[in-house]
Parts: sequence; structure tokens; C-alpha cells
Amino acid sequence: MTQIYTFSINSLQGDVLDLSSYKDKVLLVVNTASECGFTLQYAGLQKLHEQYSEQGLVIVGVPCNQFGKQEPGDAKAIAEGCLVNFGVDFLMTEKVDVNGSNSHPVFSFLRKALPGVFGNKIKWNFTKFLIGRNGRPLHRFAPITKPEKLEKYIKQALGSP
Repeated sequence: MTQIYTFSINSLQGDVLDLSSYKDKVLLVVNTASECGFTLQYAGLQKLHEQYSEQGLVIVGVPCNQFGKQEPGDAKAIAEGCLVNFGVDFLMTEKVDVNGSNSHPVFSFLRKALPGVFGNKIKWNFTKFLIGRNGRPLHRFAPITKPEKLEKYIKQALGSP
């Protein structure tokens, strides 16, 4: 199976993020939107980042405007909204498509590796993908799954008791 380390994505600031630089880390990739009903999950994601980043967790927020046009802003607006409203300082990427013919390769890979209950399409904002230290996808979580419910899976992936 392909590893996530073969891909790259641009940061919110436009820098290329080679995901191979996160080898041996546990990644939590989340498609986000700042005007979504699930946007309050930013606070829970930030808490996970603060609790587990030193142990090797890297949270990657990936803005997407495909669901209800709930991420209409540009990079500056997204960055300001995440920081000002939620104190987010985990990694945020450029805004991308997660479904369809223009889907970012990271999400094409994740959808294929971990199809959802109703197929491999992402149904809404805040779908979460947990990737192990070996770069292989472990779990897919629905948008309604709150970040705190991921903690036991994150601990397992990190090798924590």
C-alpha cells in the first residue's frame, strides 16, 4: 500500500509541505471549513495538538469549500479566523477539493485507503483521517465524531498507554 509520505501539499502560506518530512509521526488529516456547524471542533483539535504534539502527533487542517460553500475566504481570512476565533496553531494547508476530478491527491489516496460507510466520497466538512507512524491510514472518522473521541486511537497510534 502507498504511504502518505509520497505526497505533498501547500501550506496556507503557499510553501510546499513534503509529507515525507513527517515520517515516524502520527498524522491526523482533517478537511475543515470556518463557517460549518462543526467548526467548534477546531478547539478540540487544538487541544489534541497541545496534548500530543510532543509525542509525535501532527494535525493537518485542510480547508475545503465543497460542502455548502462554508470556506469562502482566501488564505489570509482562513488563517485569521482559525487563530483569532479558535487559537489554532497546528498546521493548516491551502484550500483544496477533497472530492471529484479536482480532488487533491492526498484526499484521493485517503478516500481509496479508507472508504466511508457509503463509498469513498467525503460527505462533509471535518471528516478525519488518522495515519500511523508508518505512513499508512489507520482510521476514518465521521464529521460528527468529536476530536476528544479520537484520543484513544491517537494514543494507540503513538504507542502510548
